[in-house]
Amino acid sequence: MTSTDRAPEPVTDRTPEPVTASTPERLVERAPARDDDRDNDRDDDRDDIHDDDRIGRARVTDSPELLAYYEELAERQAGALWTVANEIEPWYPQPRSVPVLWRYADLRPLVRKALPLVKADDAGRRVVMLVNPGRRELSAAVGLLYTGLQIMGPGEAMTAHRHQASALRFVHEGTGAWTVVDGQKLKVGPRDFAITPNNTWHEHGNEADDAPVIWQDGLDIPLVNTLDANFYEVHPELYQRPGPVVNSSLLSHGGNLLPYGVEKWTRPYSPLLGWPWEPSYEALCRLARATEGSPYDGVIMEYTNPVTGGPVMPTMSAHLQLLRPGQATRAHRHTGSVVYTAAKGRGVSVIAGRRFEWQQGDVFVVPSWAWHEHANLDQGEDACLFSFNDFPVMHSLGLHREEAHPDGQQPTTTA
Repeated sequence: MTSTDRAPEPVTDRTPEPVTASTPERLVERAPARDDDRDNDRDDDRDDIHDDDRIGRARVTDSPELLAYYEELAERQAGALWTVANEIEPWYPQPRSVPVLWRYADLRPLVRKALPLVKADDAGRRVVMLVNPGRRELSAAVGLLYTGLQIMGPGEAMTAHRHQASALRFVHEGTGAWTVVDGQKLKVGPRDFAITPNNTWHEHGNEADDAPVIWQDGLDIPLVNTLDANFYEVHPELYQRPGPVVNSSLLSHGGNLLPYGVEKWTRPYSPLLGWPWEPSYEALCRLARATEGSPYDGVIMEYTNPVTGGPVMPTMSAHLQLLRPGQATRAHRHTGSVVYTAAKGRGVSVIAGRRFEWQQGDVFVVPSWAWHEHANLDQGEDACLFSFNDFPVMHSLGLHREEAHPDGQQPTTTA
C-alpha cells in the first residue's frame, strides 16, 4: 500500500448513517446514483486540468451540416469519435457501480426461505445474488465481480459442473459444507475460504443432518461474459468420484513447505484449495504483534498461491485484514473493485464520503477509484474483514493505480 505516516486516530460518530431504502431494496443501504452526487464525490478532481473545453479534448459544436453527416455515418454502422471521446476516455474512472451494504441479518431469512421453494436439482445452485443498482444488466455486485449467498439443506448435494469463470467461497454458517474440485474433496466450516478455479469440475454439498449451510460465492462471471469467453458444462456422470483422501490439498500444500520430488505444479491457480479460519486468523494476530500494519488497511494479509506467492487465481485475489480495537484507518483509493464481508466484530466504513456501519456477516462493496476507509467501533475487541477483488486483472493489464487521500480521512455526508 501507499507509504505510512502517523497512526490514525480512533473513529467517532461524526455523521448520521445513510438512509435505508424503503423500496424492495430495503435490505441494502446504498449511495444514490444521481449525477450531482457523483460530481460532489469527485469535487477534489474538478479543476482546470480536467476541463473538457481545453485543447486536446473533444469540443466540436454541432451544426446542421454535422448532424446530417452523423446520420450518414450511422446508416453505415459508423460514427464520429469526437461525439463520444470525452465519455469513453474520461479524465479518471467513472464507475457505474455505487457503494452498497447488504445486511446479513435481513437477508438470512430470505435465503433460508428459498430452501423449500426451489429444489437443488432444478436451480443448479440455490443462490440469492447481491446486485448493485448500477450494474443490474450484468448481475454484478460491483464492477465486474459477482457475489451471492448460497444455501444447501441437510444432506443435500448439488450436481457437478464447470465453467470458464473462476469462483471462491466464504462460509457464513453451517458445519457440514464440502466441495469436490477436480476430484479433490474439501471440507469447510464457518469463515473458511475456498476456491474453485476456472474450468475445474466442482460440486458442493452439506453432509450435516441438522442444519443448512450458507456460504458466499464470489465469481468473475461479469468479467468473463464481458469478454465473451464464458462456457458452461454439466458433468457427464452428474457427480464426480472423489479421491480417497479428504482435504488432500491442505495436507499437501497447507504448511510452510512445498512437496519435493513430485511433479511441479504448473497450473495458473493455487494447488491449495482451502484456507481454514483458525490458522488464518492466528496468522493475522501474529502479524499484528510484529508490525503496526498499513495505515489504510490495518493488519492485512493476502491468501496466496504457495507455489508462486501470487494471487490464488489469475483474475481474483482475496485478503483478510484486522482492525485493532478502536482503530480507524486513513482513506485511500485504487483502481479495481472490492467485495468485503465482515468476518468478525463490528465497525464502520466510509465509502465515497458516505458512512456504512457493519457487523459480522454483512457484505459491502467499494467501487473502483472510490475513496474508502475503515474503523473498528469496538474499543475492546478486534474486527476482521474478508475481501475479494479483481486486482490481479488490474496488475496484469498495467491498469493498477493507488493514491492516499490528501487530508488523511474523508469528510462524510448523509446518504
